[in-house]
Amino acid sequence: MTGVPVLAYVGLGANLGDPAAALQAAQRSISTLPATQLLRVSSVYRTAPVDAQGPDFLNAVALIETKLAPDELLAQLQRIEAEHGRERPYRNAPRTLDLDILLYGDVLIASARLTVPHPRLHERAFALVPLAEVAPADLLIPGQGSLQPLLAGVAGQRIQKQGSAENPAG
Repeated sequence: MTGVPVLAYVGLGANLGDPAAALQAAQRSISTLPATQLLRVSSVYRTAPVDAQGPDFLNAVALIETKLAPDELLAQLQRIEAEHGRERPYRNAPRTLDLDILLYGDVLIASARLTVPHPRLHERAFALVPLAEVAPADLLIPGQGSLQPLLAGVAGQRIQKQGSAENPAG
């Protein structure tokens, strides 16, 4: 654990089973993490898989304040994924739940287990659009620049707002 609370953004996604229920359950699980407070959750968006196959994804982004160190947060998120039946048979496989640390404060992390900002965050509408809902407009993504120009760069990707995190089908 760190002594100082850090704002972090977590991407939530699912495209197998009941993705809407998985996102709701993940949100509840994140809200119970130790030394962590769930501050906001974006709307839910339907997106086509990117570099993958399978049904459309439902995606959202959660803003948390946490004292968990990045590796501890990753371990907790992977535990939540496993509780929801997440398997990793191959890269970009369809999934019952996917939880990614998109940003952890303004820290750059490049370890064998974790890369932050998420390596393809700046290329993915399914992460940037919900991130923009819960982040300040002037958010800087370490190593990539301001959020707003990055959003313009993914404007051609299909993404459809579904509803609130509490009512993803709405």
